[in-house]
Amino acid sequence: MEVTIFNDIEIISASNSKINSVDFENLTFGNVFTDHMLICDFKEGTWQKPFIQPYAPFTIDPSAKVFHYGQAIFEGMKAYKDQEDAVWLFRPEENFLRFNKSATRMAMPEVPESIFMGGLKKLLQLDEQWVKKGIENTLYIRPFMIATGHGVIAAPSQEYRFMIILSPARSYYSGEVKVIIAEHYSRAANGGIGAAKAAGNYSAQFYPTKLANEKGFQQIIWTDDATHTKLEEAGTMNVFFRINDTLYTAPTSERILDGVTRKSVIELAKRENITVEVRPVLVEELLASAKNGTLKEIFGAGTAAVINPIVGFSYQDNYFELPKQEHSMALEIKEKLTNIQHKLAEDTFGWTVKV
Repeated sequence: MEVTIFNDIEIISASNSKINSVDFENLTFGNVFTDHMLICDFKEGTWQKPFIQPYAPFTIDPSAKVFHYGQAIFEGMKAYKDQEDAVWLFRPEENFLRFNKSATRMAMPEVPESIFMGGLKKLLQLDEQWVKKGIENTLYIRPFMIATGHGVIAAPSQEYRFMIILSPARSYYSGEVKVIIAEHYSRAANGGIGAAKAAGNYSAQFYPTKLANEKGFQQIIWTDDATHTKLEEAGTMNVFFRINDTLYTAPTSERILDGVTRKSVIELAKRENITVEVRPVLVEELLASAKNGTLKEIFGAGTAAVINPIVGFSYQDNYFELPKQEHSMALEIKEKLTNIQHKLAEDTFGWTVKV
């Protein structure tokens, strides 16, 4: 192993790369990781020096607070390689800001930009061969932070570990997606942690999603916790509804994640002169539009899939199939967005950042 220092980041390089053992044409999302990872610990009230080392397991005390009180947050980002072999990030500042909002909500320390962004860029430079060219290829980026302080007293940890790991990914496609509209279970509640990318938000979804899977549905459209009358998110994604030629999506709140892809879809749609209304969307509106034929499309928007069309939904055991669209607004927006991300179209918004 070779040890070097770069801008206060100690780099322990892997002796041998495992890249040649990876089948990049047949990747399972989030299952293969690159040669290196970034680590930075928070101890005695301050962030220590970050370092990069070969990807590997690490030991942690069994009484670490993350296991007992769930202090864990993460982000999802991607890197892209253009036709000239340059590596680009998409709106990374949004992820950095949201990460620290999540940290604040979970009583965790904010990560300095020099560690988050500086460490990420150096990590990407080190593993840039893992970023493959082509519209189908991306490198998924997972920054996360866990509470590592030991002891089982119910109080915030005094020690934390921030890490970034990287995973090569192909275009995410899960086949036809059918959803159930939630009538009982909730993703998040007012005053809760729904707007944070906290690990517990996702584990809480697993059981109701399992019940939906058993009925032949892939995901759930979550409704508000108080009345279950407002449509909020689809699975782990923000959700959009096309009624006639207008796009509707719920406003962000304490319950709804401020998605980077969501923001981008809204801004891109407006540039394309598509009418967008950001307001609460009611279940009864969706049912009425499905029955009268004005509901054209539903789609989820998030980092992993970018945009995931939904082909039908069930509510109170009544199933509604969506009509096939000759000109799908969802797919047209997805193409425009991925072309910007891969530098195949002009970035008129200034969203892309060169590594």
